[in-house]
Amino acid sequence: MAERGVDVSALPQEIREQLAELDLELSEGDITQKGYEKKRAKVLAPYLTQTQSLAPPPAYDAQSPGPSFASAPEPGPSNSSSSSSRHRRTRRPHRSSGTRDERYRSDIHTEAVQAALAKHKEEKMALPMPTKRRSAYVQSPVDNCTPPDSSSSSDDEAVSSESTGPQQSPDTWINSSLHGSSTSSSASSTLSHGESRPTQAPQPQSQQVPPPAAPAHPPHSHSQPSALAEAFAQARIDPAGGVGPPDVPSQAQARGSRVDLPPNAVVRGMSRGQSRSSMMETADVRRVGRGVPVSSRVSTKIQQLLNTLKRPKRPPLSEFFTDDQEEIVEVPQADPNTPKPEGRQIIPVKGEPLGVVSNWPPALQAALARWGATQGKSPALTALDITGKPLYTLTYGKLWSRSVKLAYTLLNKLGTKNEQILKPGDRVALVYPNSDPGMFWVAFYGCLLAEVIPVPIEVPLSRKDAGSSQVGFLLGSCGVGLALTSEICLKGLPKTPTGEILQFKGWRRLKWVVTDSKYLTKPSKDWQPHIPTANTDTAYIEYKASKEGTVMGVAVSKVAMLTHCQALSQACNYCEGETLVNVLDFKKDMGLWHGVLTSVMNRIHTISVPYAVMKACPLSWVQRVHIHKARVALVKCRDLHWAMMAHRDQRDTSLASLRMLIVADGANPWSVSSCDAFLNIFQAHGLKPEVICPCATSPEAMTVAIRRPGVPGAPLPARAILSMTGLSHGVIRVNTEDKNSALTVQDVGHVMPGALMCIVKPDGPPMLCKTDEIGEIVVNSRAGGNMYYGLHGVTKNTFEVIPVNASGTPIGEIPFVRSGLLGFVGPGSLIFVVGKNEGLLMVSGRRHNADDLVATALAVEPVKTVYRGRIAVFSVTVFYDERIVIVAEQRPDASEEDSFQWMSRVLQAIDSIHQVGLYCLALVPANTLPKTPLGGIHISDTKQLFLEGALHPCNILMCPHTCVTNMPKPRQKQPVGVGPASIMVGNLVAGKRIAQAAGRDLGLIEDQDLVRKHQFLTEALHWRAQTDPDHTLFVLLNAKGVAVCTATCVQLHKRSEKIAAALMERSGINIGENVVLLYPPGIDLIAAFYGCLYAGCIPVTVRPPHPQNLSATLPTVRMIIDVSKAACILTTQVLTKILRSKEAAATVNIKTWPIIIDTDDLPRKRPPTIYKPPNAEMIAYLDFSVSTTGMLTGVKISHAAVSALCRSIKLQCELYSSRQITICLDPYCGLGFVLWCLASVYSGHQSILIPPLELESSLTLWLGTLSQYRIRDTFCSYSVMELCTKGLGGQTDMLKARGVNLSCVRSCVVVAEERPRLALTHSFSKLFKDLGLSMRAVSTAFGSRVNLAICLQGTTGPDPSTVYVDMKSLRHDRVRLVERGAPQSLPLVESGTILPGVRVIIVNPETRGPLGDSHLGEIWVNSPHNATGYYTIYGEENLQADHFNTKLSFGDPQTLWARTGYLGFVKRTELTDSSGDRHDALFVVGSLDETLELRGLRYHPIDIETSVSRAHRSIGESAVFTWTNLLVVVAELCGSEQDALDLVPLVTNVVLEEHHLIVGVVVIVDPGVIPINSRGEKQRMHLRDSFLADQLDPIYVAYNM
Repeated sequence: MAERGVDVSALPQEIREQLAELDLELSEGDITQKGYEKKRAKVLAPYLTQTQSLAPPPAYDAQSPGPSFASAPEPGPSNSSSSSSRHRRTRRPHRSSGTRDERYRSDIHTEAVQAALAKHKEEKMALPMPTKRRSAYVQSPVDNCTPPDSSSSSDDEAVSSESTGPQQSPDTWINSSLHGSSTSSSASSTLSHGESRPTQAPQPQSQQVPPPAAPAHPPHSHSQPSALAEAFAQARIDPAGGVGPPDVPSQAQARGSRVDLPPNAVVRGMSRGQSRSSMMETADVRRVGRGVPVSSRVSTKIQQLLNTLKRPKRPPLSEFFTDDQEEIVEVPQADPNTPKPEGRQIIPVKGEPLGVVSNWPPALQAALARWGATQGKSPALTALDITGKPLYTLTYGKLWSRSVKLAYTLLNKLGTKNEQILKPGDRVALVYPNSDPGMFWVAFYGCLLAEVIPVPIEVPLSRKDAGSSQVGFLLGSCGVGLALTSEICLKGLPKTPTGEILQFKGWRRLKWVVTDSKYLTKPSKDWQPHIPTANTDTAYIEYKASKEGTVMGVAVSKVAMLTHCQALSQACNYCEGETLVNVLDFKKDMGLWHGVLTSVMNRIHTISVPYAVMKACPLSWVQRVHIHKARVALVKCRDLHWAMMAHRDQRDTSLASLRMLIVADGANPWSVSSCDAFLNIFQAHGLKPEVICPCATSPEAMTVAIRRPGVPGAPLPARAILSMTGLSHGVIRVNTEDKNSALTVQDVGHVMPGALMCIVKPDGPPMLCKTDEIGEIVVNSRAGGNMYYGLHGVTKNTFEVIPVNASGTPIGEIPFVRSGLLGFVGPGSLIFVVGKNEGLLMVSGRRHNADDLVATALAVEPVKTVYRGRIAVFSVTVFYDERIVIVAEQRPDASEEDSFQWMSRVLQAIDSIHQVGLYCLALVPANTLPKTPLGGIHISDTKQLFLEGALHPCNILMCPHTCVTNMPKPRQKQPVGVGPASIMVGNLVAGKRIAQAAGRDLGLIEDQDLVRKHQFLTEALHWRAQTDPDHTLFVLLNAKGVAVCTATCVQLHKRSEKIAAALMERSGINIGENVVLLYPPGIDLIAAFYGCLYAGCIPVTVRPPHPQNLSATLPTVRMIIDVSKAACILTTQVLTKILRSKEAAATVNIKTWPIIIDTDDLPRKRPPTIYKPPNAEMIAYLDFSVSTTGMLTGVKISHAAVSALCRSIKLQCELYSSRQITICLDPYCGLGFVLWCLASVYSGHQSILIPPLELESSLTLWLGTLSQYRIRDTFCSYSVMELCTKGLGGQTDMLKARGVNLSCVRSCVVVAEERPRLALTHSFSKLFKDLGLSMRAVSTAFGSRVNLAICLQGTTGPDPSTVYVDMKSLRHDRVRLVERGAPQSLPLVESGTILPGVRVIIVNPETRGPLGDSHLGEIWVNSPHNATGYYTIYGEENLQADHFNTKLSFGDPQTLWARTGYLGFVKRTELTDSSGDRHDALFVVGSLDETLELRGLRYHPIDIETSVSRAHRSIGESAVFTWTNLLVVVAELCGSEQDALDLVPLVTNVVLEEHHLIVGVVVIVDPGVIPINSRGEKQRMHLRDSFLADQLDPIYVAYNM
């Protein structure tokens, strides 16, 4: 334990009390064992330092002369027990290789992550778990043959590993002793408390200084002075790697779960609750009259989500401000504490001169020719079979002769006798599997000898290979038309049924040539290959994938290839005849440079270990080194890790022969722990510490730096322990403040011989960095790529970079190549790399490295969740910033709970350690992410799938609330208290008009006598029955288009009389009582209506209950009957039976129905009198309707209003008795009822009635009728139009063939109470244009509860105009017209011409003052056909007065207006109306009740829904609503259930991008769940109630954190 050697009794009293308190906490279980040890160690730290300075140096320090650094006995591990820890480590059991990707492992990092999570544990964050239906979670079968590691970034970035090796403890920073200066006091003050630091002293055992008094918070490393930076730049690192390996208590490792998150207060899945049909019921019954919702049961899950959202967000938004004109993206203010580089400007670093050796060949082919001739028996290459046994050995003689044969064949034997297919300089693809290095070598050298340019690529396995189309782009940009391959490989390529090789996606047609020896021609005696001295012509092209996934070819010239081989020979000290074991891919990068090119130049024997062998036998490369006494091995961290996993199988292997173990991905910051761990295990097998040589490479700059093999016994290079916060700001800061966010980096040696290197800023002009700044490494050397072949534009920015100094002047003439590596030059000109450009994520101006995030995610105990450590990290641009996305493969056996737990912990760990918020975390089934050729994850393809919504995750967690910090500032509304004078002045100054408009005058019309005589419709019907008895008023069609029922004037009159007589006979039904009419759409309904009027009763039309769905529809009927206090129900025989049935009794109380009269078989009787109301202000009928917000409202319509409305419609549509119109509408309320039942009786035209339900069984009914009867005017609803558009869209040819012709239609009016659906009307017009429908025919009408018809596009008046308004302004209640196609523009179409006699004005709903025409406001209407008031059981007079008889607060205080409850605006157009004046158009934007007030702005649900529906092809309908401060999006999934989770990020993205809102909850449901009323309007409030009551039975509910 940490206090070993401390006499507790000698400690001060207060310290002993603190220790006793800790013991008590531990015994009572208030603190974990690990927490106890950490706290105890902290308390004892000051007393430990004295004893520790006398302790013997730890074992690992034996090789390090100089002062031993006592690691701070901060959390847990202490150095004094190092030797025992050494012991323990060797015994430690290793995990089986399948469980976890160890490449990124580092104990220190794991420890840091666990500490960070423990911190969160105290905060008890209970995030609500997403809800999903079982079926949505489909796991794919796991492919058993996946390798133990399938690297998480692409294989090339596969990085480091097993943790057990000696790791620098992060408390020691770059452990450099600053030469010649004692540590300045300011530098020591940056140490965190509890840390001790030696002063510089000449004597070896330094005196320990007591630590500085601990400040309340450890000071930030940002405060470090420039002195430190300077010193850091000049000092050489003292090679004392003086730190003992941290002692990780083994039990903590085994019981990792102890440092767990709080057991989440998980709420189990939503119960399916009542059946879906009860949705209607709950909403309707609950909202009556004004529709005050009864307190609804809120699901606990949502409550829980809200609680998490109430917590303060990090980072906080700046204060509100008022911005009327333009909201802008919030630019985060620069933090004054941000660390800034303080060093001097860097000076380019020079490598040692490239030595000239006399026997170096003039070209690489010359070296092969020389060895082929003089050392023909010498082995060049040994290939292994799948079991790891040698398969064949290729000698230099064979290699030479076969390459010559191939060169001869390529140049002379491919075409017919006279034509030469390949000329020198042509590009040829090399397609060879990794298991066949020999064929590849021959092909590569054959191409070099023939002077054609080889382009090695991976073997394509299927049409769907990840990135195959990008490889096609490479072949295209390089102009490759010919591919060389082996016979076996050719047989394995995918073929078409005819046996031809498949045309791969994006590839050009290739000619395939097999290069096996038996197909090659021996050259004639006099033919010799031409071997010129190396020049600047291209020798070969190496492929490289960019961050976006584009595959480009880096061209390497002959001289660069030769120089690179020379530089590697010098740096690695290669000697003739050595043996080299190569585990890397020999087609590119280090595998090609060392294992194919440099090895031939130096006559080295290469043993190639293919990837497949490594999968079967991870130790195979170690055995090869042992058997062949190899001097050099070429590996990646992955291979080190696999060898450690399997090392117990081999006791007797020896690695003593190795003088160089080149770690190809040693530049990855996470490689350091792999190297340490490997050394730790294999030191016992003869591995010398100094042979480990990490290096840094890139396809463009080739080898950038490599650590030279060390001299035995020389001190080991030191490490840099950097602050991750500093790194994210691009600054090198020694990590002192927070142990958790440290990054330990090893050097990658010195610059290559003959090269010049400097560090420049990664973005913008290539400005030289300062010494303490991270930048991109650029190299000038003859040994590097010279262009992206065929892509001159991109080449310039990478291969011809001239660095500039701070003032912007170039530092010289020579061009540098960008390496794509980010790093810095440390003391002693050692190069340190901290990441790659392609893994760089720039979030809010800070840089994060994808590999670092992978490492953190892997440190969060992924064993239960992540499949083989396969994690991909990338960023997507959403709302003007990069957002980080992590995608991991989930183990098939992982439980939902584990996965969610893991995801929420990763979130917290990354937040703590990297101080960056994650946008999205997704888990996909095992083995489903696209793979690179060597089994890694193909990042750019994964990103593409994510953005297209084709990733099919099985778990997803979105966290936009924490990471989106650049939201526009919320608007604060101005206080409302503006006086009339200022408004009038304002209007005059701004030259704005008051926004008002009016229809033409109702005036005196020709049938004035009729109007005067028949004020009432009953009189009009009576008059028509007498004057024109046989004129047919109504024709009802069935689904076949057959007229099943007609009514002439006299028939209708007589049927109405029969009904009136029946009503008058019944006792208990008095004049003025309400009578409910319960009929299917038809003529019976019309007769019953006039029968009521004849009897002096007030009719109330009600939609009959649906016989198949009584439980949902009957309660609404019952409610209207109760609310209207109906004395009687008129209905048909069938419906009478239904009302009295057992099924009905199950839903409502059938014993309390009022009198039910069946009107089917009434006796022929006439009423004694036909009732005539005493005046026209008496109520004619009640119009009941459920609004979109779920309120049931009944309005009273007077006789005067009925006459005025019918007259207005007659005028607007020019209706006369000779005209025919077709109506396909529901006849129960609003304008639909007026057109169906009233207009014909008033105007005398014939109405052809089509019940909308009939269309479901016969789609062509309506259009066929229009054509058959040559109808000029028709009225329909949006649902009818949608049915035709979706159902008949593809059948216009069939309709045409059947003779359907719509050229007769002059106006087709959609009757609605909403914003016109432009997209639907437009697509309807376009689809049926072929049938002769005029593009001008379709228009819309608009009505509301207070006035059933305000606008109606008639036959006269100008065409409806369309405007484009700026959505940003609209949210501020401003109307700003923009051009079509402008960003954020919203097309709106006029809602039809205002009816005669109607006046509208736009009013501010708060101040009730009139507005100018550039404002959005409530539409108020004044007209003789306004409704007289609400009919409610409460009789709330104030509500009625407010809505129906309101006056403006100023302007014109006399006129009485009715408030429609809809927002809109008026614009004066260039068109003229019938009176010759400029036409004023009314635009309806949406219902005031439905608008969403979010962030101080006003949103219309339909706009957000339009965006959501566009987000993915599988989204059918969508609806949004708010609940408290959460935006909830419900989307219907019309694809397969595996798409369900793909929708969550896409929906979140689109709403954030287009509306600047963060979605709180995304609910994915089945098609048809979103309730829609008879008018085709979404019932968002029903939906909301069902959601809150857990009745939706969703496929998936995602709670965006």
